[in-house]
Amino acid sequence: MGPGLITGASDDDPSGIATYSTVGAGYGYSCLWMALVTLPLMFSVQYICSKVGLVTGRGLSGVLKRNYPPAVLWSAIGILTIANVINAATDIGAMAAGVNLLAPSIPTTAAVIPISLILLVSLIFFSYKRLASVFKWLTLSLFAYVITAFFCKIDTAIVLKDTFIPNVSWHPGYIAALVAILGTTISPYLFFWQANSEVDELKDAGATTVEERKGASNADLKFAAADIAVGMFFSNCVMYFIILTTGATLFKNHQFQIESASQAAKALEPLLGKGAEFLFAAGFIGTGFLAVPVLLGSSAYAIAEALEWPCGYGEKCVDAKGFYWLIGSSIVFSVILNFFKVNAMQALYWTAILNGVLAPPLLFLLMMISNNPKIMGNRTNSKLANFGGWTTFVFMTVATLLFFWTSFAH
Repeated sequence: MGPGLITGASDDDPSGIATYSTVGAGYGYSCLWMALVTLPLMFSVQYICSKVGLVTGRGLSGVLKRNYPPAVLWSAIGILTIANVINAATDIGAMAAGVNLLAPSIPTTAAVIPISLILLVSLIFFSYKRLASVFKWLTLSLFAYVITAFFCKIDTAIVLKDTFIPNVSWHPGYIAALVAILGTTISPYLFFWQANSEVDELKDAGATTVEERKGASNADLKFAAADIAVGMFFSNCVMYFIILTTGATLFKNHQFQIESASQAAKALEPLLGKGAEFLFAAGFIGTGFLAVPVLLGSSAYAIAEALEWPCGYGEKCVDAKGFYWLIGSSIVFSVILNFFKVNAMQALYWTAILNGVLAPPLLFLLMMISNNPKIMGNRTNSKLANFGGWTTFVFMTVATLLFFWTSFAH
């Protein structure tokens, strides 16, 4: 699993699963077109992030520190950290809900602390790559949505129409659904993680200094593009079939709102019957163990780079105490947030909306960095990359403005 593939797998985190399920249950097939629209947008943004990491030899935070005022740097880190801690909290809560599905005698809140401790201990004493190598297999449970789709009674003509022809409604709930899809698909944490993971790959290859890491060959960029393309295709394929399957099951049966993980799991019943809850829980737990370290790691990377601390999951705890202290602190805050009485599925959905609202300022900064010849040399964005990046920025900005306008107008 290269950085792009890990990013794609972690993108379908519990927040993503809950968001796509909520959208499919609430609006049927009418948001299927978003899977096609967001695929090139995701690819463009993640490729630009990857390129910045490869060319500069630094993460986004390190680049911002050396080229922009401190106010810009810490504003970006603040936006990222707020979004990430809330997202990590809801993902941990979802993992606990998955445990509750497997063992109903264990309350969700009781599972939160053990899960958090397992995460923390695993990240301190084992590498993230080892953790990912185990839990990546649980993400295969998401392909159950692909298979289930072929067991459902689907009106092919309507599905094809809603896939290729946008069926847009100006209802506030529908606009919120679009922002949620954008926020959980093109999340702020993925920008920082992609750049930093490229840097970590170079460190693992022996390039321990920035000077050794700087610069990227055409072959490096082609490999990064291919890796990201596979990861983003995996992510959006899962998105498409979750919306399709929940639309064909929950929406058709007039279950327009999802209040619990067990209700969301009903979308898999045409294939798995009573085993639906087991596989849904496996998806929640597996994607959570992949995504939460990425969420917390991207924030810790950003802060540690800004403070010029040693950082990275490849570093030992004794050599990067500040980095792991940031990880631990974030987990503690995530645990605390889980003890506020909030519906887990709704929290996951609104976290996606929050990510959608917070992403545009960071996208703007990313485009400024990647088009700055003082930073990128002769590796600034191509016309095609600029088209994809700026289109993503405009699309997410307009969606956010429409979300606020329709919400207040309503």
